[in-house]
Amino acid sequence: MRIVYFTHSLASCWNHGNAHFLRGVLRDLVARGHDVRALEPVGAWSLQNLLRDHGEPGLDAWRETYPDLSSTIFATDDDAEAALDGADLVIVHEWNHPALVGAIGRARAHGGRFTLLFHDTHHRAVSDPDAIRAFDLSGYDGVLAFGATLAEVYERWGWRGRVFVWHEAADLRLFQPPAIATDRDGLVWIGNWGDGERTAELEDYLLRPAQRTGLPLSVHGVRYPDEALALLSRYGATYRGWLPNARAPEVLSHHLATVHVPRSFYTRVLPGIPTIRVFEALACGIPLVSAPWSDSEGLFRVGTDFLMARTPAEMEQHLRAIRHDPALRASLVSHGLETIRARHSCTDRVDELLSIFARLGAPAATEAVA
Repeated sequence: MRIVYFTHSLASCWNHGNAHFLRGVLRDLVARGHDVRALEPVGAWSLQNLLRDHGEPGLDAWRETYPDLSSTIFATDDDAEAALDGADLVIVHEWNHPALVGAIGRARAHGGRFTLLFHDTHHRAVSDPDAIRAFDLSGYDGVLAFGATLAEVYERWGWRGRVFVWHEAADLRLFQPPAIATDRDGLVWIGNWGDGERTAELEDYLLRPAQRTGLPLSVHGVRYPDEALALLSRYGATYRGWLPNARAPEVLSHHLATVHVPRSFYTRVLPGIPTIRVFEALACGIPLVSAPWSDSEGLFRVGTDFLMARTPAEMEQHLRAIRHDPALRASLVSHGLETIRARHSCTDRVDELLSIFARLGAPAATEAVA
């Protein structure tokens, strides 16, 4: 089967978490023998920022880790549409330009013999709904939404029966415990600062608890303004800059635990959606403690796979327990790995995607719509 995916960027994971998941999914599809093609627009902001900060060496981790994947950069909608020839399944990510999204939809409506899906992995449907409504999805066969609460938004917009929950997951070919145990110490947090929408939460559930428990804290990520760096310094945290996602397992393997602090949109208006960092951390066999969020879909066994801190004081208690209780650490690692391997790998998501494709059925031969 020929599968074409229009992404914002496959090569760059700079502030672009969907690249993590997409790489794992496409790699699994390639391993199954499918003809996989990824396209990304010229001038993608993620790639441009990565090259600005790190130059071509910033792409080394991607190239070394995923030699079986590549992407084609296109400059015009006509270039992109040429890639549709012979496609069976086409997926378009929501970080593409509305003109491109509409052009591919029209190609489908005008006789395209491929199944066409729109993939939404962000909170813009609730934080900036006009940006999503700007997309002409009338030619699309369905929507892939990375959580049930997001799928419900699309259902309210008329997609009932054609929107499918498709959670992110961990690429188990990359994210796994270290083959040889290493000495572990301190906490690590891998995440981008963003627009300051969770500053208070990061202070309450990460920086202050780390300081009070005496656990050294390393922070990796991008978009940290001067005031954010000053805040990290005030709490004694060490800022280590951008981390290529392909290098995350190695970094996680040297730390005692990691912390998840969800963005406010995923606690208030899109509850139940964890970021991909949760899946990846558990797959690497590191104890995880999370700030509050509602696992409304029952993705994990809260308290067994990871610990949930309902208050900052409880976060301190959990971190102290992990620091001083090897049996607790071992239990969290074992159960977290069990759940990820059973339910939340990119292989699982490929199975789900192919099931969705089969459910929608191959498009019937149609005459082009005038």
